Amino acid sequence: MNAPQPQVIKMYAAREEIYPRETDGRYARLRWLFVWLTQLAFYCTPWLQWNGRQALLFDLGARKFYIFGLVLWPQDFIYLALLLIISAYLLFLATAVAGRVWCGFACPQTVYTEIFLWIERKIEGKRSARIALDRQPASLKKFGKKSAKHLAWGAVALWTGFTFVGYFTPITHLMGEVATLNFGPWEWFWVLFYGFATYGNAGWMREQVCKYMCPYARFQSSMFDRDTLIITYDSKRGEPRGPLSKNSHGNGGSCIDCSLCVQVCPTGIDIRKGLQYECIGCAACVDACNTVMDKTGQARGLIRYSTERAMEDHLTPTEIRRRALRPRVKIYSAVLGLIVLATCAALYLRMPLKLDVIRDRGSMGREVEDGMIENVYRLQIMNTSEQAHVYKIAVSGVDTLAQVTSDRVQVDATETKAYPMRLRTAHGAGKPGSNKIAVTLTAVDDASLHVKESAVFIVPR
Repeated sequence: MNAPQPQVIKMYAAREEIYPRETDGRYARLRWLFVWLTQLAFYCTPWLQWNGRQALLFDLGARKFYIFGLVLWPQDFIYLALLLIISAYLLFLATAVAGRVWCGFACPQTVYTEIFLWIERKIEGKRSARIALDRQPASLKKFGKKSAKHLAWGAVALWTGFTFVGYFTPITHLMGEVATLNFGPWEWFWVLFYGFATYGNAGWMREQVCKYMCPYARFQSSMFDRDTLIITYDSKRGEPRGPLSKNSHGNGGSCIDCSLCVQVCPTGIDIRKGLQYECIGCAACVDACNTVMDKTGQARGLIRYSTERAMEDHLTPTEIRRRALRPRVKIYSAVLGLIVLATCAALYLRMPLKLDVIRDRGSMGREVEDGMIENVYRLQIMNTSEQAHVYKIAVSGVDTLAQVTSDRVQVDATETKAYPMRLRTAHGAGKPGSNKIAVTLTAVDDASLHVKESAVFIVPR
């Protein structure tokens, strides 16, 4: 008797290659508009100049973030945290209103996949030609087309990586290093790393990133409700589906089962099966179906942006828009508005001057000539504006307290300066031990630029 053969159980389904069909329509044009807007902003912004420097630069080495006319230091990390909170709330608000609209139109994965697919279509041809090419045996023609495609992908990916590094190292400096082949090891690493990530994600993995790697796809449903706009298939109108010859005699629904909605989907799903987590809300199926409806003389909207409630209760577009302003959306909008308002107010009121008063711990307080009591300090002055200033130092808190060092100090734009300060007072002017004093720093050319810090003056007992 033969021994039973071992049974192999596959934990994961094998990936089926997806060949998205090109489509045209309102949403396809809108998607390409976002491709142009996002990539023009990404590729062009590092080349913008502001006051003789790069307008947007995250200089990690100098620990300074230059954001056009704003210079943020490590002490200003709260503003970056607020920016992340604002971005998160914008995403939550957009998801509550229109589902995964961010994924479908502006997500970098979607944008670069669109660019790489465009390159693929230009070199290998339309969907049927690409399928036929992949099924052909190896040949010189096939090798040439595949090589051209991957070289074009690699060029875009490397330029993307180079631009990304240009946000952290001045891009004009990077360009000079490219011309002289003098890239540093870290610059090589990050250009190649980000370029490889772009090439791999947009060229090879594509829908796998959206389906399995992106955490947003997993928790998006928690932000959906019955009034969230999603891509929907009107099954009451479309079923039973069948070929056009059958539907033309009134024996079927509006869906002619052409499968174009599946062929254009970048994640390869069939929207007619209902909402699925793989759906990124790109609305390519809406454009494809509307084109078919136009050709068959039927009304558009068999597949459309709608809500679960609207499909069940047959709501009009006006009623859908009215229900969009539901309590959770109002709460998201109110919280977002408050955070944006608070952030703008904090940035407007932000003082571009910081001062730390550090007392010399090696000299607690000493008696010098003429019976004077002297303390030594180090002033850490941070001029966070983009203009050099001369500052006047004033001290108060103890009678007859005077500065031995100069009371004027110049600090260049966006620079930090350590300045020694020696204070003296007459013997008996302060109480023995610790005496509270205040150090005020005021710009000579602009009295509104001032900061005050407390310190202590030690009188020996």
